[in-house]
Amino acid sequence: MAHFAILKKGNIVEQVVVVSNDIAITEQDGIEFLRTLYKDKHLPIIQTSYNNNIRKNFAGIGYQYNQQRDAFIAPKPFNSWILNENTCRWEAPIAYPTDGKIYNWNESTKTWELVK
Repeated sequence: MAHFAILKKGNIVEQVVVVSNDIAITEQDGIEFLRTLYKDKHLPIIQTSYNNNIRKNFAGIGYQYNQQRDAFIAPKPFNSWILNENTCRWEAPIAYPTDGKIYNWNESTKTWELVK
């Protein structure tokens, strides 16, 4: 199955839909099928991949498609987080602890806090 992101203003993902591989032999085939289905020949549609083979990340509702990076990027979770240019994923300014415990990010202290 092929997955496609339907975009709204600002290249924000509004919906992710699945098209049979029998129809979406190529990305353009899938786009044309969906534009016909939705009766909008200018509907902005970009293929996405749940195993991240294309466009770095699987598109989700609210993600933005960045044309320069050819990637889907999640909304920024916290102001202090930084976009990893290779993965196009947001990362905390300090690494997540690797002690096997569960932590939540505290934006006001910019630290990982142990979940009790």
